[in-house]
Amino acid sequence: LGEVVYCDLPDEGATFKASETICTLESVKAVGEVYAPADCEVVAVNEKLGDEPALVNNSPETDGWLVKIKLSGDASGLMDRAEYDKLVEAESKED
Repeated sequence: LGEVVYCDLPDEGATFKASETICTLESVKAVGEVYAPADCEVVAVNEKLGDEPALVNNSPETDGWLVKIKLSGDASGLMDRAEYDKLVEAESKED
């Protein structure tokens, strides 16, 4: 996607079904969508991204988080952090 220049985030309390678009991220060249991993409710939105959307690129796991959600649907197909790290490592070896 490249350097994020705009984040269109939902409101707190918004609800989404699995695979629905939660938010969009815009870069100079493209727009990307972030999808709900399962049925969920948005419980927090990172308001900092309104003024500093580049935080998504610079600090995605600390200051650049998008939303916090509360899952309300089936989450049995989701990975935990250890499973995700293992997948990322395996995919990086393929490149």
